Amino acid sequence: MASVRKEVTLGVAAARAWEALREAGDLQRVVPGFVKDCRMEGEARVVTFGNGLVATELIVDLDDAARRLVWSARSERLKHHNAVLQVFEDGPARCRVVWIADVLPHEAAQGVGAMMEQATAIMKKTLEAQAR
Repeated sequence: MASVRKEVTLGVAAARAWEALREAGDLQRVVPGFVKDCRMEGEARVVTFGNGLVATELIVDLDDAARRLVWSARSERLKHHNAVLQVFEDGPARCRVVWIADVLPHEAAQGVGAMMEQATAIMKKTLEAQAR
């Protein structure tokens, strides 16, 4: 299984970043353009990405105490996908967001990693702008 890890430091308090990131069905607010639409259907979110890809992601866990969100997805392209996003304090007005995705087949890691890289850059820009 291939693992992809992205980490980004935000100039935003951890509590404020988590408040935005914990809203699993409102991704377009955190990564506008990267996500065109996101809606909850029961325990899953249906995400329409800016590149046209549509994914149904089952929310596995939402842990406010640990500031941790876990989700899983399957598609024709992905035999297995499990992701964890967690927010860590890094000072009074800073935090680190760590996002790890485990995927199969191994070849999917490159595309998933590129999407995660793009999303973390947009997330940083958006959340820091909202904090100002």
